[in-house]
Parts: sequence; C-alpha cells; structure tokens
Amino acid sequence: MAAALDKNEIYISPNPHLSSARDTTSIMLAVIIALLPLAVYGVILFGLPSLLTIAVSLVSCLVFEVLTQLAFRRPIRIKDGSAAVTGLLLALTLPPAIPVWMTVLGAFFAIVVAKEFFGGIGSNVFNPALVGRAFLFTSFPAAMGSHWIEPATDAVSSATILSQIKEGSASFSAADYVQYFTGNSAGCIGETSAALILLAAVFLLVTKVIDWRAPLAMIVFTAVPSFLAGTDIIASVLTGGLLFGAVFMATDYTTAPVTSYGRLVFGALCGLITFLIRQFGGYPEGVMFSILITNALTPFLNKLTERKYGHPKLFAGKKNKADKGGAQ
Repeated sequence: MAAALDKNEIYISPNPHLSSARDTTSIMLAVIIALLPLAVYGVILFGLPSLLTIAVSLVSCLVFEVLTQLAFRRPIRIKDGSAAVTGLLLALTLPPAIPVWMTVLGAFFAIVVAKEFFGGIGSNVFNPALVGRAFLFTSFPAAMGSHWIEPATDAVSSATILSQIKEGSASFSAADYVQYFTGNSAGCIGETSAALILLAAVFLLVTKVIDWRAPLAMIVFTAVPSFLAGTDIIASVLTGGLLFGAVFMATDYTTAPVTSYGRLVFGALCGLITFLIRQFGGYPEGVMFSILITNALTPFLNKLTERKYGHPKLFAGKKNKADKGGAQ
C-alpha cells in the first residue's frame, strides 16, 4: 500500500493541465527552424570549424539520448526533436573552434546528466544545453575563452567586447552598433547576430511557440540597470549572449514558470542577475549562470504566482456586489 502511494505521489506538475493539438515534435521543429538561420550564418562567418562543432554537438546529443534511454529501458523518443534542439542550442553557444572532444563532453552532460538522469524530457530542472555549456565553461575556462574566430580570418585569442566593457576600455560608434546588430564579429557561433535572433523571436512569437514575458523582462532588467550604472545600454543588449539566452533559454517550457506573472518575475531575475555578474562578478558575461540559477527557483515561482481557477478576480467581485446592490 505504501509503495503504491509513493508511486502516485512522484507525478507532480503545476496546474493548469490543458490539452492542445500541438505536440512536442511540432514545437521542437519550430525551434529548429528558428535556429537554422543562426547556424547557417555562423558557418558563413566562421567557416568549417563552426560547421564541425554544430555537427558534432548535434550527432552527440542524438546518440547519447538513444544510448541513455536504452540503458534505462525507456521508450526511444528521439523523434520528438528535443535532443536535436539541445544539440543546436549547445553548439550555438560555443566558440567556433572549440576542440571536438570538448563538444562531445558538453553534449554528454547536457543529455545524460542534465536531462536523462532527471527522468527525460519534461522532468529536468535545469536547461540541458546551458548545463553542458556551464560544465565546459567551469572545467575548461581557458579553452572556452580562447577559441574565437574573427570572420574570414584565423583563430585568435582576444578579449571579448564584454570584457572590454567591464574593464572600462570600450567606446562605441554608430558603425559598431551596426556591426553588432548584423553580427559580423567574433563570438559564439549563434550569438553574434542580433538581427537574426530578433527575427527568430518574431517567428516563435507569431507561431505562439514562446511567450513574450520572460524574454522582454530579462532584456529590460539587464539594460536599465546597465544604463543606470553608466554602461552603454545598446552595447550591453547587442553583445554577449543576452538576446540568445532571452529568446531560446529563458522560454524553455520545462525549466521556466508556467504562469504569466511567474514568467515576468523569472525574466526579471535573470536580467538582474545577468547585470550583477557583468558589473561586479568575476566573469564578463552572466546570462548562462543567471538562467541556471533562476531555473532552480521555478518551482517556487509557480507556487507564488499560482492562479486559482474558479475564483473571481477582485474587481469582478466588486462589480458583482455593485450589480447586486443596484438590483436591490
């Protein structure tokens, strides 16, 4: 009897539980379509090293998912597209010329540790792609910070724009802003072009794959404190991984709140933590850590912002009272 009760109690998720004609595969396909222009542009900018990184990450994630599901005797779910999305997201947040074996290791942590060890799709606490990147970033900081490629040139090791901003040695012109907007600069494979990321955001919003609240709140709560701190607000938004993280990571169905207010708070916390790390932390970028930290708060945000269905809102109750008073 106790065993049966325990078995029933482990299946817990926030309400409401609504059915939809859209399945996981169609959602993942839409995300892949949104990511493809960024991947193609990354290959155009950085050449074969970026193509190799994307291919290795994608194949590794697919293989690790199948092997783990076979080992755990779970249904093979490779057709849902989630492993492919994780592989693309991981690759697009990596330096173009990162060693192949590091990409494979990052894919292992993303799929096996962050996703399948927690029970598979829908059960993971942290964004899998960001866990893979965080593992590489903390384990091999030199490699993650030195395998950049200048467009159409050889690999170089130089301070990123965010590092220069942090050191106070950066100054920007209108031409710089245009360059960062189009993405013709060194950086992670899929994070350089603000234009393509915003285009992907429009596509995902129009198709109703993502909600606008978390991305907008994250961008605003990074930009405004940066402006108040005297940092160039345009550069703080267009450079680094802010836009990419806001559009593709902060909108993850599993690791972000399900409530509207929860998503606003989630995005605001991500933005504020990003600013704090950029301004006062030991790293020039804070997007990855801010989202992972706030992922841990998602269950609490779901509880704090829980909507009680069947209860009228306060203004509706007052209106009903007024109507009753008038009728009497």
